[in-house]
Amino acid sequence: MNNLIYWELVAVNYTVNKEWLYEQLHNPQVRIADCRFALSAPDKGEKLYKESHIPGAVYFDLDKQLSGSVEKHGGRHPLPDVKQFQAAIEKAGIDNTTTVIAYDDSDGQFAARFWWLLTYAGHEKVYVLDGGFKGWTGAGYSTTKEVPEYQPAMFEVTMQGDLLATYEEVKEIVDQKKKSPVLIDARDERRYLGEVEPIDRVAGHIPGAINKFWADGLVHGLFKGKGEQRKRFAELNPADPVIVYCGSGVTAAPNYIALRMAGFENVKLYAGSYSDWVSYEENPVAKGKES
Repeated sequence: MNNLIYWELVAVNYTVNKEWLYEQLHNPQVRIADCRFALSAPDKGEKLYKESHIPGAVYFDLDKQLSGSVEKHGGRHPLPDVKQFQAAIEKAGIDNTTTVIAYDDSDGQFAARFWWLLTYAGHEKVYVLDGGFKGWTGAGYSTTKEVPEYQPAMFEVTMQGDLLATYEEVKEIVDQKKKSPVLIDARDERRYLGEVEPIDRVAGHIPGAINKFWADGLVHGLFKGKGEQRKRFAELNPADPVIVYCGSGVTAAPNYIALRMAGFENVKLYAGSYSDWVSYEENPVAKGKES
């Protein structure tokens, strides 16, 4: 099959499959980003990378490269400094023409974070590996301990501001009780309802938000197709603006991708998410289902 046609077939839903990546392992125009991470053990991802990873992959750490310094406001995983993120991308040999494939072993949540950040920085050819590292090794494809070194590249940052929702935007929606944009909470239902809260200061959700658990957009580590994603958001109009959030801006990213797959074009991510919202003690918090 013509490689360009095959590429268009596998990449149409913001992902590529393991078969395509296997064929491209020695393509100098393809760069692989290993984004494995464990919130409960921050050093685990890099340790796993050093033990075994997809050949040619470069490691990107959620705390070190994909997030900035935690402060009073901004959430538990604030956006990284643009210059520092750019430097990490360039060190990996990624320029604006490089096709970048991100993977993890956590159903795409950290790979999606990388995907969103690089897309936000203006890169147009970044994808998530469907099935991640588990799918790769499950198919019997090779791994390595060898850490690659690439010639540094030049990446021109062109920030895509329409991908990011600011705290001020969300605050205005809540204060004025706006119905649009729609706020979507990507956390599991119990945290959304305020029944449990293992991490943040207070349990509940941002008032007015609806709940769409991010993991429901995948099955066996694979993103569901456009039709299935559309069913998840069937009560919403794809023409309406949407803002997605989660606890700290990480698991909102798979929902961002799912919404784009479903045909929603006006989607923003509130990077600070719930942890930023509750860092302001005066902000209201809702519990239970929205009427």
